[in-house]
Amino acid sequence: MFVLYDLDKAVITKKENIMNYFFVLITSLFMLGTTDILNAQISINVNLDRQPIWGPTGYDYVEYYYLPDIETYYSVPQSRFYYYNNGQWSNSKNLPSRFGKYDYYKSYKVVVNEREPWKNHKNYKEKYSSYKNRHDQQFIRDSEDSKYFVIKKHPKHQNWVIQQKHDNGKHKGKNKK
Repeated sequence: MFVLYDLDKAVITKKENIMNYFFVLITSLFMLGTTDILNAQISINVNLDRQPIWGPTGYDYVEYYYLPDIETYYSVPQSRFYYYNNGQWSNSKNLPSRFGKYDYYKSYKVVVNEREPWKNHKNYKEKYSSYKNRHDQQFIRDSEDSKYFVIKKHPKHQNWVIQQKHDNGKHKGKNKK
């Protein structure tokens, strides 16, 4: 009895197995990368409601604002100010009295997405010194962009809450009969 073995078919099968392996590998890597991207997008959306209404518009995610007029940092996630005090960096919920009646709406804010930016203060101070006394930013409080209505102190927040309750994820503003 003779067993016929088709060498060409064996080579093709081996190539198909290798191609299937690479397809599964590439698909898996792509899906892992997509998961990271989706997680990043979720994080970005969560931060928007934490921004103060005196913050500038145009940023969906903010770690810190650098306030060049008073050389201070504001942490959005922690709602705390970081300032230089007696030779070291300190933080508190409110600005110290030495800053007087600092007007958040008449000062420029630089968005800094870096951990502990005060450790790099010399660089920020030099880079943004020309931003002192600038008054050309639009503030979240004055924005008509509905994405900012989620912020509790926004003037249109209450209307947004009412609309959300009405829509309840179903109607989206349409009359249902």
